[in-house]
Amino acid sequence: MLEGFLREHVGVDAVVGPELRSVAGVVTGMMDEADAVRVAAMRLRALLGDEMMAEEEGKDHAAGGGDAVGLVGEGRSGGTVHYILSRFYCKETFTATEADKRRWRPLPPGGKCGAVKPLVFHDGRLAFPPTPSAALAMYAYLPFGVAIAVSRIVALSLLPYRVMFLVGALTGVHYRLVAGRDAAAAKGGRGGGGRLYVCNHRTLLDPIVVATALGKPVTAVTYSLSRVSEMIAPIRTARLTRDREKDRRNMAALLARGDLVVCPEGTTCREGYLLRFSPLFAELGADVNPVALDTGVDMFHGTSTMPATKWMDPFYFMMNPKPSYRVEFLPRAPAAEDGGVGRGDSIRVANGVQRQIGEALGFELTGMTRKDKYMMLAGNEGVVAAAAPIKASN
Repeated sequence: MLEGFLREHVGVDAVVGPELRSVAGVVTGMMDEADAVRVAAMRLRALLGDEMMAEEEGKDHAAGGGDAVGLVGEGRSGGTVHYILSRFYCKETFTATEADKRRWRPLPPGGKCGAVKPLVFHDGRLAFPPTPSAALAMYAYLPFGVAIAVSRIVALSLLPYRVMFLVGALTGVHYRLVAGRDAAAAKGGRGGGGRLYVCNHRTLLDPIVVATALGKPVTAVTYSLSRVSEMIAPIRTARLTRDREKDRRNMAALLARGDLVVCPEGTTCREGYLLRFSPLFAELGADVNPVALDTGVDMFHGTSTMPATKWMDPFYFMMNPKPSYRVEFLPRAPAAEDGGVGRGDSIRVANGVQRQIGEALGFELTGMTRKDKYMMLAGNEGVVAAAAPIKASN
């Protein structure tokens, strides 16, 4: 379970240790130490080569086994696994005691934690360490969480915009709205067309929260959205086809009819990073209204890469006891000087909007894309096999 993370983000060459025992494909929670001795010995031989053979023959025992580092649990000094990972084979050995575990704290974001590669993407629903007591509390809370999630989603889908935040706050959702002068002006009339709102992507609820903050309906464009999410969405949605020129024309038509919300990252990111912004929105030739979004959860993550369960993302987010949403309207960014005709100028505008949102949130900018996320977490490019043509749905 740890090998992929340690190789990718800590920079280790190999991981040797016991595996979790499973029965009929179900993990029991017990360690398979008998098999671990044989596997550990084989992997250490492959890793250390001649150095380990010399150790086993009794040569230069005090030198330690090459560059291997051992990490063992407290109270295992008499076990065979402890022997395999002892200083007989390892250059250094660290023991994690209960006192050490009590001092553990979450790692800081970015590269500040000393990792070789920062952890940008991760999957799974749990937002807390599943200790026995925490897991028991989660199962006890689940019936209440389902009821609260349903009530919150019903309120979000049916109630007027002006009371959504109030009802959400009464059920435990914490909203924080930071509105500038541009946001106040945006609440006025549409004039000769709609406004273009560009935001980072935290959950599927992003466009709904933006519409609620504005107090007026908007249209959201997305590459893929489940039928369930479309049905419960209180705003109009439009699917993109991944045909760049066709999508640009259709987005321009939607913008001419009303306000448009775009998430140019193309996928959600849980951590404090911004993925690369697609410059498609900058090719519309309209002024850009950047919106910085941030979320907080205490029990469940409201994002997933699993297609079969992605429709449950809003339910998981709303099942949190105290979820939070922060919405900040930033100063307007000018349109591309060439009206969106030139590719280079639209990229410059997209990068500028990404930088503006990143500075407002304190997030780190990256050049990663939706494809990078899905290749890392799901082993595919995150492309829907048959994308429906762009079509506005109420």
